[in-house]
Amino acid sequence: MTNPIPIKKDQSVSLMPLSNDRRFGTDGIRGPVDTTMNPLFVTKLGWAAGTILLEEGISRVLIGKDTRISGYMLESALQAGFIASGIDVVLLGPLPTPGVSFLASSNKQAGVIISASHNLFEDNGIKFFNKDGQKISSELEKRIETKLSQEIESVKSIKLGKATRMSDAQGRYIEFCKSNFNNLDLNGLSILLDCAHGATYSVAPKVFEELGAKVTAIGIEPDGININQNCGSTNPDFIREEIIKGGYDLGISFDGDGDRIILVSNTGKILDGDDLLYILSKDINKESGVVGTLMTNKALELYFNQMNIEFCRSDVGDKYVLQKLLEQNWTLGGETSGHIICLDAAQTGDAIVAALKLLNSLKEVSFNVDESVEEFNKFPQTLINLSVNNPNKIILNDKFWSEVTHIESKLEEKGRVLIRPSGTEPIIRIMVESENEKDSEDYANRLADLAFKL
Repeated sequence: MTNPIPIKKDQSVSLMPLSNDRRFGTDGIRGPVDTTMNPLFVTKLGWAAGTILLEEGISRVLIGKDTRISGYMLESALQAGFIASGIDVVLLGPLPTPGVSFLASSNKQAGVIISASHNLFEDNGIKFFNKDGQKISSELEKRIETKLSQEIESVKSIKLGKATRMSDAQGRYIEFCKSNFNNLDLNGLSILLDCAHGATYSVAPKVFEELGAKVTAIGIEPDGININQNCGSTNPDFIREEIIKGGYDLGISFDGDGDRIILVSNTGKILDGDDLLYILSKDINKESGVVGTLMTNKALELYFNQMNIEFCRSDVGDKYVLQKLLEQNWTLGGETSGHIICLDAAQTGDAIVAALKLLNSLKEVSFNVDESVEEFNKFPQTLINLSVNNPNKIILNDKFWSEVTHIESKLEEKGRVLIRPSGTEPIIRIMVESENEKDSEDYANRLADLAFKL
């Protein structure tokens, strides 16, 4: 069901209410380990997914994980479910999400990452990749969900799957990242990396060091519970505070599973995904275009129009960005949150590959991050994440949408309103964008106050 109130072109009001009978969100399945992602459910999920994958001609699945303490437990549970379905399992150990995507693609087998991405350690999740290294389709997700409603029925003993371990998974991924940038010389460049105590903690420093950079890495001491804790791409102030102390040319911050990136200049300026698309778009084929999302800043869209670069928006979620890229036959897309997809180098959002692409582009300005975006002025956005018990109640409320429409009429063509539920948490996201920062804040707060009272 979509919003029944008509809206003006270019004013994005999104939306699909959360479905109570769906397990998959915008990025796999995710939730608290002691409830949603308990080992019994994950075992059944492995069995259900394995059964469907066998129907698709897939006989082996590669399983990676981030650094959460629950990864050990869920790895065993998922492995048991796959084996019960007759699927062979290859354990990769700790590896960034895009590393699993790469290995799935290069081995032409399915891939699974056990991760809750940027969430804290209490949560965990499962993301699935097809044999091309891309997120599985919504159709496959629905088939897996249908299978979950059935009782587990293990295959005969003779058909049970087997488990092995790939000992050099990290090394293979490191070489893949470097292989895309044979002409990138980082000698003399001082980089501060924040690995969020997550899946990039071991591989990211090696990639940049082996390309010649002087690397200082923080967030590289995972203990199972400190992943994303006051660090990483969702907490960029952590790396910013270190950067402004001096001694670095730039900073790069990843999230817990290595598919988001935030760039920080040596003066402490934080660049989000919109800034990164602005930089990367200067190197794309002018016959191509760029995919953003409903959250992409209006100023970036206007810039693309001025430069005669085609641009379109997808729903929020990197799998929707990827889907739109494939439809358009383009290579560059991303989200404001820092998911950047470069299809000319990787099959999914890859933070390390995106960082290397950015550094390759920044060579033209001697790696001066501030200079690279000095002519790009984004519209002020106010984003409020409102925790609610029932997102559907707000999304379907006539009084709420009447107020949204009223605000849109005030903004006209000089701003946007976006209301959407999180696909992974019981949160309503309220975003207002306009040329005036105070208007953005006032309108967003007005909508949040109303939503809170409903």
